[in-house]
Amino acid sequence: MSKIGFIGLGIMGRPMAGHLLDAGHELVTVKRDKPLASELADKGMRELDDPKAVAEHSEIIITMVPDTPDVEQVLFAEDGVIHGLQKGALVIDMSSIAPIPTQEFAKRIKDAGGDYVDAPVSGGEGGAINAALTIMVGASQDAFERAKPVLEVMGKTITLIGENGAGQTCKVANQIVVALTIEAVAEGLLFASKAGADVNKVRESLLGGLAQSKILDVHGERMISRNFEPGFKVKLHQKDLNLALEGARTLDLALPGTANAQQLLQACVANGGAEWDHSGILRALEKLADHEVGK
Repeated sequence: MSKIGFIGLGIMGRPMAGHLLDAGHELVTVKRDKPLASELADKGMRELDDPKAVAEHSEIIITMVPDTPDVEQVLFAEDGVIHGLQKGALVIDMSSIAPIPTQEFAKRIKDAGGDYVDAPVSGGEGGAINAALTIMVGASQDAFERAKPVLEVMGKTITLIGENGAGQTCKVANQIVVALTIEAVAEGLLFASKAGADVNKVRESLLGGLAQSKILDVHGERMISRNFEPGFKVKLHQKDLNLALEGARTLDLALPGTANAQQLLQACVANGGAEWDHSGILRALEKLADHEVGK
C-alpha cells in the first residue's frame, strides 16, 4: 500500500479518495477552511498544512482541481508540491486542464526528480462514486505502470494514450463529444415536447434505436425530471470547451459545433446557471424556444 497525497476533494475527488482509503492506502490532504468530510476522516485521512507538507509525506501525489492555474498553484507555488517532492515520487494530475501547460508541468516535475502522469477522467459524479471512471493517461510506459494499480481503484477503463499531454488532449476530445451529445439530446426532447409528444415515451423509444446513448439515458432523464443538481457543473464544462477552442485556434481548426455548445453554456452562466449540471444546456434552449420540456 502507498502513502498518497490527494489534493482536491470536490464532487468527484471526495469519492475517489474514499476508494483509495478503502483499498488500504494511507492518505493525506491539504487543510481547508471547512472540516474534512467525515466519511474520509473516519477512514483515517489526515490533513496537513500545505501542498509542500503533503508531498514530503507522500510517494504519490494526486491532484483533482478545477483548472490549469489551480494545478500550477498546487504544484509550483511557494508552498507547492515541488518544494517537498521526494526523489522518485509520482505526481498524478487527474484534473481536466490544457495539454501544452501539462507538458511544461511534467518537465518541471521530472527536472525536480519526480515523475508525472496526466490522467483526466470521464464519468461524472456517478462514475466517481461507483469507481467506474474512464481514465485517459498521458505518461511514459514506466510511469503508467507505476500509476495503474492506483488508477484501477478509481476507474474501470484506463488507457495510455501517449506521452505527457496526450491524456489531456483525449479529455478535451471527450468533452467536445459529450457537450454536443447533450445539446443533441436537449434539442430532440425540446422538439418532441413542443410538438406535443410525451417526452418520456420519446426517450424510451430512442433508447431502443440508433440514437441510444448513455447521455440520452442519464441526462435525458435529468432533463425530463428537471434535476439540474450538479454531477458535472456548467462552469467546468464551459472551461473545457474553452480549452478546445483555444487549441483549435492554435491548430487552425474550425470546430463550429463546439463553439455553439460553448455559447449555450455561456447562456446558462448568464442566467445564473454556472453551478447547474451540464444537462442544463436544455434550459438555455428552452429560453430560445419559449417552451419548457414537458409543459
